[in-house]
Amino acid sequence: MSPPAEMDRVLENLPLRIGAYVPDDLIEDWFAPGTGMNPPAPAALEAAKAYGWRFECEFKHYPDRKEGVFWKWVPAI
Repeated sequence: MSPPAEMDRVLENLPLRIGAYVPDDLIEDWFAPGTGMNPPAPAALEAAKAYGWRFECEFKHYPDRKEGVFWKWVPAI
């Protein structure tokens, strides 16, 4: 399974400084099915990071919240 096309559109159109939050179960399903989600496998997190870069987004996983966040990086002003 991979991220739905709607997620591609979300990240393509994501405004600066706004995050798209994805729960751990979807991170595992989308990026490394069958590897486990408590916590997500390193392979899933690396694949999520690579996916984000396709849309010029950063990705960070928050284990305490059991979710990952994609956002557009803001250059220093």
